[in-house]
Amino acid sequence: MSTTKPMPRSLESWIKHLDGVRLPVPATCHERVRRALGDSRRSLREIAELTQDSPALALSLLREANSSSNMLASPAESLEVALTRVGLKRAETLLNRLPAVHESDIPQGLRQLQLIGQHAAQQASGLFAARLARLWQEIHWNSLLFLSPLWPLLASQPQLFESWEQRVLGKGEPARTVELELLGVPLLTLCQAVAEHWRLPEWIIQGYRLLNSDRRMLVRALHVARDNEHPLHQQQLLDADPTLRRWLTQPSNTILLANGLALSAHDGWNCGHSLRWQRLTGLFLHLPLAELQQQVHQHSVSSAHQHARNDLWHPALALLWPWSRRRLQAEPAAAPAPSSQAMENWRKHCAELLREPSPYTNVVQLAACARDALQGCGMRRALLLLADRNHNRLLAQQSAGLPAEANRLQLDPSQSQVLRRLLTQPAQLRLGPDNFTQFSPLLPGQIKELFPGHHLLLRSIAINGRTVMLVIADQNGAPFSDLSLRAFTKTAQCIERALGNFANRGR
Repeated sequence: MSTTKPMPRSLESWIKHLDGVRLPVPATCHERVRRALGDSRRSLREIAELTQDSPALALSLLREANSSSNMLASPAESLEVALTRVGLKRAETLLNRLPAVHESDIPQGLRQLQLIGQHAAQQASGLFAARLARLWQEIHWNSLLFLSPLWPLLASQPQLFESWEQRVLGKGEPARTVELELLGVPLLTLCQAVAEHWRLPEWIIQGYRLLNSDRRMLVRALHVARDNEHPLHQQQLLDADPTLRRWLTQPSNTILLANGLALSAHDGWNCGHSLRWQRLTGLFLHLPLAELQQQVHQHSVSSAHQHARNDLWHPALALLWPWSRRRLQAEPAAAPAPSSQAMENWRKHCAELLREPSPYTNVVQLAACARDALQGCGMRRALLLLADRNHNRLLAQQSAGLPAEANRLQLDPSQSQVLRRLLTQPAQLRLGPDNFTQFSPLLPGQIKELFPGHHLLLRSIAINGRTVMLVIADQNGAPFSDLSLRAFTKTAQCIERALGNFANRGR
């Protein structure tokens, strides 16, 4: 009989559940901060800077400083203030309560959401900290911790992030409907309730109150921000609405803007949500949209340099893509199985590949037959590349369904971890939605441009244990049909036999 407890379905039960979750900390960061806390030469600012690599610890310290048993004048708005209130000895005790684990053992959804927070903090520091220099700590830490009410949720229920992401961002389902189904309560309502219960900084609570109960102010601001190309008209609209003008200049809005930019960029730089947050930020800073976008992109790249991980998605990666491309698309229908005529052609080409002695006078002829076999088994796009003797280059030999420039493609395997691994020994990599985020950043940009989509097959083929060819194929980005997958594997085996026969001809 299953002993798994059902998930909470009400605000009260969720708050009680999330209160009991201990957030994991990467072991390396845990040790680094522990040593700093015990080093009398370290200043509070230095310790705070080290702690920002462990958002979970920062949250723990802030919660302790603002706990009901420590009711000072107002909640601590920065980590330095929190450290002063808690004291270094108590901070070390709190650190030791948090589990130190290998980074890969922390749920991916939790690490992904914390990465979004780090991206938001980078945007906030880059866009606003210099203009509001006296408030830079509040701006930085509140931006980093704005999404923290969700961290224990994803630590205890890591599958929720992917479910929400795929359904809301990928399939376009209404967020409120998905959240009520998954959690029993709207996500923003839960965030506000948790932020208030934890006595997080007032700026964070104000942001959630605005999103939950005062959206009219936000809508009015967005209406003005939409006319970004006419700053004089924007100013006239603000002068005619003093309440809106005063609200727009509040420093607390910076953390909402930074997180709006980071969250919407997680979906796509050119999506409607992203453009709205960019225009609103441009209105706040009195910047044209093009100039604001340039700064936002630069800060995103800086964030990626500091915080990106191979198995997590960072929006800076999408800056290399075509502007209209989105990371999460509605899943296309599976490709149809090849027709009986196509399969008959496939069998004919496979039989030709297996003929002994080899009927080919050169590799070009062999690769052309292999290309036709791949098309016969349903692969709409295919590229065959030959490796040179030292695996320093991959040269395109044959292609199907691709632009003419694909036939002139040359790749340097040393620039791609995936290509290096495939050339080390014969292997097959199948990309799909479950591993696309992990492997796509490790592929050369030329391959991603030729094969847009989330479904891709890469197969390296060897002669006598030495890899000599790489086959890349897909079904126009659609999910593979089962028959085509089986036929692709068989085709690769036939190509391997054909290459062996060709190498041994005349012996």
